[in-house]
Amino acid sequence: MKKQLCLLLAFVILTGLATACRPAAATPTPAGPRTLVLMSHDSFAVSEDVIAEFEEAHNAKVQFLPSGDAGAALNQAILSKENPLADVFFGVDNTFLSRALQAGIFEPYKPRGLENVPDELKLDPEYRLVPVDYGDVCLNYDKSYFEEKGLTPPQTLEDLTRPELKGLTVVENPATSSPGLCFLLATVGHFGESGDYTYLDFWRDMRANDVLVTEGWEDAYWGQSTWAGEGNRPIVVSYATSPAAEVYFSEGALEEPPTGNVLGDGACFRQIEFVGILKGTKNRDLAEAFIDFMLSEHFQEDIPLQMWVFPANEKAALPQVFLDFAEIPERPAVVSPEAIAKNREAWIEAWTEVVLR
Repeated sequence: MKKQLCLLLAFVILTGLATACRPAAATPTPAGPRTLVLMSHDSFAVSEDVIAEFEEAHNAKVQFLPSGDAGAALNQAILSKENPLADVFFGVDNTFLSRALQAGIFEPYKPRGLENVPDELKLDPEYRLVPVDYGDVCLNYDKSYFEEKGLTPPQTLEDLTRPELKGLTVVENPATSSPGLCFLLATVGHFGESGDYTYLDFWRDMRANDVLVTEGWEDAYWGQSTWAGEGNRPIVVSYATSPAAEVYFSEGALEEPPTGNVLGDGACFRQIEFVGILKGTKNRDLAEAFIDFMLSEHFQEDIPLQMWVFPANEKAALPQVFLDFAEIPERPAVVSPEAIAKNREAWIEAWTEVVLR
């Protein structure tokens, strides 16, 4: 009996030791945040708190991959399509839309919120690229200059060839500048390629009227204008939102813009920017969620003061400076993405021959 009690006691002790030494059941560790890579042009901007909202809601980290201007960024996305560098691409505009779609690098997705975007901004019926924002490239003019000189500011493209406006306009080279290309497209759309007076006839008259050509917007606006730089050109190809930006960044010094816009029929060209999911993404669900987020009112209401363009979502509220001073032309020039893709290089070459050689 005593032997049996000893054996029982030994068994209990050994069982207890085995239980104590057994590893405790692992407590599940929450998965770390997934990374969503967003490839874009260098001008993309968004507030940190807006991105933080998405990251917190989806346990994600958004990694930005700025890749040059819109054309250079798209080229990188196309060249890397077999091994995509990102999950989402933002920044294709209507001047590169057909090229982007023909490259076959985007997956279709119809996001939530697209019903709040005007139909005229939806240029891809398959939803491989969906609109996020838009803005107009226009001519800005120096109000004070024209008042002091007793001159009537231009209201149309035709006005730029008036003799009294000789030597007053600066434009950007369409081969090296996005606004320069958009302004060339405005002239193509307005004057056409055939008839009694074509876009090239206009540019011949502009050359005769001493138009100045710069390589980019920065030099044209900040270097050559009479209001923002030390130049002598009171008419500059810029954006329809530039007058509003002048007031905003003056931090209260200006109550009215120093500049006005030339908004006559066909004098402006509307840029529409798109976002799409890159083929081959391993984060398809997260990419879809991010595009939904980009069309949400919170994201859309952040766009104006970040990139100085209009949100695509009509329900997004605009900041007061946009309501007061940002203008939208009623009838901008229209050139289809297909025509741009087919003729872009030929139009630039013809422009170069007429204006620079």
